Amino acid sequence: MDRKILAATLYLKNGVPVKAPDNLTPAGDLKFLAKTFNDGGIDKIFVFDLSDEDQEHEKNIHMIRELNRLIEIPTCGGGNVKRLEDIKKLLYAGCKQVLINGSKPYCFELVDEASSRFGHEKILVSVKNIDFVFKHRKVIKEKIHEMLVMDPKMLDSVENLTDTQYVALCEEHELDDILHILRREHSRGIYGSFLNDDGVNAMELKSTLSEKGIKMDNFEPALKWSDLTLNAHGLIPVIAQDYRTGKVLMLAYMNEEAFHKTITTGKMTYYSRSRKELWMKGGTSGHIQYVKVLTADCDRDTILAKVSQVGVACHTGQYSCFHNEIVHKEYIERNPLKVFEDEYAVIQDRKIHPKEGSYTNYLFDKGLDKILKKVGEEATEIIIAAKNPDAEEIKYEAADFLYHLMVLMVEKGLTWEDITSELSQR
Repeated sequence: MDRKILAATLYLKNGVPVKAPDNLTPAGDLKFLAKTFNDGGIDKIFVFDLSDEDQEHEKNIHMIRELNRLIEIPTCGGGNVKRLEDIKKLLYAGCKQVLINGSKPYCFELVDEASSRFGHEKILVSVKNIDFVFKHRKVIKEKIHEMLVMDPKMLDSVENLTDTQYVALCEEHELDDILHILRREHSRGIYGSFLNDDGVNAMELKSTLSEKGIKMDNFEPALKWSDLTLNAHGLIPVIAQDYRTGKVLMLAYMNEEAFHKTITTGKMTYYSRSRKELWMKGGTSGHIQYVKVLTADCDRDTILAKVSQVGVACHTGQYSCFHNEIVHKEYIERNPLKVFEDEYAVIQDRKIHPKEGSYTNYLFDKGLDKILKKVGEEATEIIIAAKNPDAEEIKYEAADFLYHLMVLMVEKGLTWEDITSELSQR
């Protein structure tokens, strides 16, 4: 049986998230919403372009691309999907699927064309009335991967007509209503405005649903608390590490309750030895740590937690608690990503704080055309070097090219994370 999903909805108007199509009140910062959905247990985002004109449409497509660079969970793009070109733009912007409005007269002509071009697994259709399903059930079966059912009262009729999976609207945050939909054979999951509320803990909801027999994508620990080796106080130390950079953030302790709370909520929860009470990291400061991986060491007496850190980990305002250097032996950094990030940081600093005589500042002063000219020249040098039997020459030319590429990246406001996120989506 496939795991059921909880889907959030995101509406974009003029490049800004808004609360609903009929409520254009700003809904918050895109980066914050993206991180909350991505790390908080949401499985999928339906993102809708509410634009009225082409210029706004392009701005919203740009924001959808930015959203997909920030998150790891899949998105389904919808709104203003009228042509094959619109579908292509959304897929190229990183959406895994595209939602076509079933109430539009061009719907099935577009569905047929898009399914043939991109594959039916990428095509979803929104459904508002049962007549639509009745009239088009053959095409739905053959050309559509899933439906977005916008009226839960239709579900009995929908399932009598087709076995195509669907994600259904669930307006109430009531467990019985959620279970009523998710227990259905062809239900793929639910969406609803309550899932957009950052006050709703999706991981906790999924744990509750799992206890009710619904298969969800939540934590199922391979080790129990009783499998761990505790210290004399019945606690286990936990080292928190940034899951992206590998930077060690802090050391704290868990008791059994904190261990289970962390797994249930997906947010790092510790036991305070001084206050003798449970504390969820970021509960008051907002500097939450979302769980990515928990691993016990060989003796099972220490836990390594890879987390997504919101804000900073240290109460002093430092990103990591480990910032008081004791000794430091110079060494040559060999980690490729760290080398790229360090070099990028130097180039970025040159742009912000120019240094007299700096070649990097010379390039920035001359402007984009000069930078592009150098990138082109260095790319040509790589091609020439590749014709030489000595591979060493390629190494030097590739290094020159990558340096100039980073100058271009800084000039255009792109980071290595932008590049690697784009690569990871391909």
